[in-house]
Amino acid sequence: MSATIEAPRTIPPAAPDEPDVPRRLGTRRSASDKAFRAVLLTSGAAVLAIMGFVGAFLLLRAWDALSQAGWSFLTTQAWEPDSGNFGIAAILVGTILIATVAVVVAVPLALGVALYISEYAPTRIKQSLVSIVDLMAAIPSVVFGLWGFFFLQGRITDLARWLSTTFGWFPPFQVPGSDPSDPLATATVYTSSTFIAGLVVAMMIAPVVASIMREVFTQAPVGEREGALALGSTRWGMIRRVVLPYGKGGIIGGTMLGLGRALGETIAVYMIISPVFAIQWHVLANGGSSVSSLIALRYGESTPFGMSALMAAGLALFLMTLVINFAASSVVARSRSGASS
Repeated sequence: MSATIEAPRTIPPAAPDEPDVPRRLGTRRSASDKAFRAVLLTSGAAVLAIMGFVGAFLLLRAWDALSQAGWSFLTTQAWEPDSGNFGIAAILVGTILIATVAVVVAVPLALGVALYISEYAPTRIKQSLVSIVDLMAAIPSVVFGLWGFFFLQGRITDLARWLSTTFGWFPPFQVPGSDPSDPLATATVYTSSTFIAGLVVAMMIAPVVASIMREVFTQAPVGEREGALALGSTRWGMIRRVVLPYGKGGIIGGTMLGLGRALGETIAVYMIISPVFAIQWHVLANGGSSVSSLIALRYGESTPFGMSALMAAGLALFLMTLVINFAASSVVARSRSGASS
């Protein structure tokens, strides 16, 4: 009995795996999508173009003053354009000091308001508080200037004298040549100061900063909030470990937006401060200056060359604001990337 041996069957080699090519759904854009995309691109390009035109206009109008002053424009303290002795050293320092006082006061206040509204306020009054804060952000700056000049300035001198007496070892809180025990000196030395102007500007920017922070805090993930509370965390512990890290970008963005407004504030500073064209680091002493208030003060009486000098000062403020905004955008982008990774 012979057994037939079958030849082994050859199994054809398996076809190589085809690469997974993702299917792009909806690649064909509708007419409305194309129109919307064109509108967005046009709007973005228009914003950049307008900003470039503003910078070019300021540079063109300021060229006469800049070409004559040169680099001394950044180091000269006096402001006498018609005599050829002018610069922004004093007013630039004053602008930075006023903005610093405003941010130091406004940011903690805005952070507390935003946290209270988003985390602690009862539901029945939360919407009313939101409306009040938003309405405060819309108050004209001249109203804050009047409030600061007629109400705050006369009532803040005791605080300024206490700061000078208690923290006089800190150079910005020193008031040279003043006697804190003399009421007459208190009434004349501690008014119209960088400190008072900074407080008024702080009240102006605090609602804007608080609104931005509040919007970011309310978007913190609900699951992480409930998870932290379920693990036994207190409400403050949940805020410290969930809400604040999530809202870090909003805190930085709101602070920088408030700083940008503080740098360019004009009317309130103009109504309160007494211009002094000399670098003054003492924020509690009478006098000070800022770029925007200088422009408002000298605009109507300037000669053509003086107007060119004012345009140069405005160009410096424009560039400084751009640098701060770009730095804020970079910090916010890094904080978002760190949160997502």
